[in-house]
Amino acid sequence: MRSLVVLLALTALSGCMNVSDMGEGARYHLSDAGLLDHSETRRSMSLRLQPDSFIYIGQGAFVPPGGAYPRPNVVAEEAFKGFIEYFPMVRRARGPLGLEDALNEARSVGAHYLLYARFAKADDRIGNGDEWYDQQAVDRLGIDAGVIQLMLIETNTRYLIDTARIKSRGGLLTFHDNKPEDLLAQPLEDYARSLLGMSL
Repeated sequence: MRSLVVLLALTALSGCMNVSDMGEGARYHLSDAGLLDHSETRRSMSLRLQPDSFIYIGQGAFVPPGGAYPRPNVVAEEAFKGFIEYFPMVRRARGPLGLEDALNEARSVGAHYLLYARFAKADDRIGNGDEWYDQQAVDRLGIDAGVIQLMLIETNTRYLIDTARIKSRGGLLTFHDNKPEDLLAQPLEDYARSLLGMSL
């Protein structure tokens, strides 16, 4: 009798949620609680793009405040990795560019849109023994954080069709050896998905 009750309970639970949904829910709650990496994206508009849109990705030559010195073109590199799965026609600049230069390059290759990014803030906290040896400051211990800003511009009309602000922070279980730029991949991929109207 007891085994029948357990079997019925398991059957009822399995009908409510599958394993992948349970895993995604657990990941969401752990990141929200600060144990895993977490990001928050705020878009100004909810415009959708066609999957065959040609997007050119550029990054401004801006060193973010906050004591970190990420690679000069790291946001464009990570955005390219996130966008290539969803937009087959995507290219990126080889290095940092001013906005006008990025628009000119995007037009010259025939891109429909320019995704222009910059690292607005980066806080690289002590996350390993080498960093502790270099800084030896208790107030610098902790998890990394960063903010990036994105502008999506139609190249022909120069019309700004979307802006986004992505705020990221590390987690207590994932901060070892991490840098603020290591937090960019997932939110940039999520942004690409949102441009297609796909759920995150």
